[in-house]
Amino acid sequence: MEKDESVFLLMTRIAPLSMMTIGGGLSIIGDLQRLSLEYGWFTAEGFNEIFALSRVAPGPATLVVTLIGWHVAGLAGAVAASLAIFLPSSLLTYGVARLWHSNRSAVWTKALAAGLAPIAAGLIISSTGVLLRDAAGQHLAWFVALVIAVLSWKTRSGPLSLLAAGGVLFLILRTILLESP
Repeated sequence: MEKDESVFLLMTRIAPLSMMTIGGGLSIIGDLQRLSLEYGWFTAEGFNEIFALSRVAPGPATLVVTLIGWHVAGLAGAVAASLAIFLPSSLLTYGVARLWHSNRSAVWTKALAAGLAPIAAGLIISSTGVLLRDAAGQHLAWFVALVIAVLSWKTRSGPLSLLAAGGVLFLILRTILLESP
């Protein structure tokens, strides 16, 4: 596939996902992985690696899109993918924010906010399931994710400390299970 075709493909496949980032970029990770596998941009393991790399770097969860674009078509792909993921949702957000602020006390604003919250949560949980399905040590990864989710809910600890705790817990359990006879 030519570079121009790759750039066009990136833009046309990623731009619609921009409108699904309700609750943040993590809500579309499952779809990004599906696209990456469908078009042969990455293997499941390769996608998990690039996703992990994007999460280590500061910035939004959708930074992974820029890395996908770079991998597929170099600098032009990175720019095209970034514009495709950020521009449509940014324009929509701007328009909705103007409408929202001019109708702050309207009943529909409260109803819309209450209705979108479970959608955002569902999309994020779905994406987490896709990532855990392909994670190394799948069952152990699911167990650690569940433990950390419960700790998050019960303790209200910060996300960085929970992320660190989850990583340490996973490494300890994996070491113990791999060394068991």
